[in-house]
Amino acid sequence: MSKSQQPVISINKKEEDALSKSKIEVIKNLIFGENIQEYNTEFDKLKKEILEKKKVLEELIEEVRTDLKASIDDVSTDVNVRITDLEESLNEKIDAAQTDIVHREELGKLLIQLGEKISK
Repeated sequence: MSKSQQPVISINKKEEDALSKSKIEVIKNLIFGENIQEYNTEFDKLKKEILEKKKVLEELIEEVRTDLKASIDDVSTDVNVRITDLEESLNEKIDAAQTDIVHREELGKLLIQLGEKISK
């Protein structure tokens, strides 16, 4: 066939695709023979198992996530309680120190008064 000649029968694109697909199927059957159905079945089983295991893992991940959130909340509550206890303890010590200072000032004033009375 020269460049100026065109094929007498033109095959549309869909027919060409169908033809190439059927050729591919023939080649697959030649290579794999009757085992192709076994392979497909086995691949389907494996795919199903993988999807099931994925679902189980996702459920475990969600469970761990929930447990972690609960643990974080517990730790947060515990830390807040301890901080509150420390603040109260610190405030008590500050009050005690201020009372100590007041007692020292009163003691100093009393000693000065005592000294003045003795000197009179």
